[in-house]
Amino acid sequence: MPLKVLVVSALSLGLALALSGHGVAVAATVIELTQTPCQFLESEGGVDHGYKSARKADCDKINGDTGETRLAAAATMTLKPGKYVFRVTNSNVPYDLGFWLRGDGIINRATLPSVSGGGLAKGVTKDYEIELKVGDYVYSCPLNPTPDYKLIVVE
Repeated sequence: MPLKVLVVSALSLGLALALSGHGVAVAATVIELTQTPCQFLESEGGVDHGYKSARKADCDKINGDTGETRLAAAATMTLKPGKYVFRVTNSNVPYDLGFWLRGDGIINRATLPSVSGGGLAKGVTKDYEIELKVGDYVYSCPLNPTPDYKLIVVE
C-alpha cells in the first residue's frame, strides 16, 4: 500500500490559490496513513509485516528487535510547506491508538509545529490537521509503538 496523497485537481488548486488572496481558506492536502500492529503500512512501502499485538509491550519487543532495520529501509516522506490533514486509520489493532507528528530533535521539537491525539479504536479513522513549516519531522504512534518515521518539509 503506497503512501496516498490526495491531490486537488489543477482547476480546483488554481481556484483555491486565486481565492486565498481574498481571505478564502485554501484546502489542505490529505495524507492517508494506516496503522497495523507496531507499524504504519504506507511508511514501510505498503508491507504489512503481520505482527500481532495485544498491548503496547508487544510492540516494544517487536520494534526493539526489528525497528532499526525497518526504519533504515523506510522511505522519508518529503512535502512542501503548507496545510495538511494526516488521516490515520486503526486497521486492526485491538486497542486504542494515537498519532504524533513533531519536530525531529530537541530544537526542532521546540520550534516546529506539532499535532497529536488518541482515541483511534479498531476500525476508526481520525484527521490531524497541521500547517507544516520547512524542517525535519518525525511521526509515530506512542500507544502502538512504531518507529519514528522521517518527514522532511522543503521549499
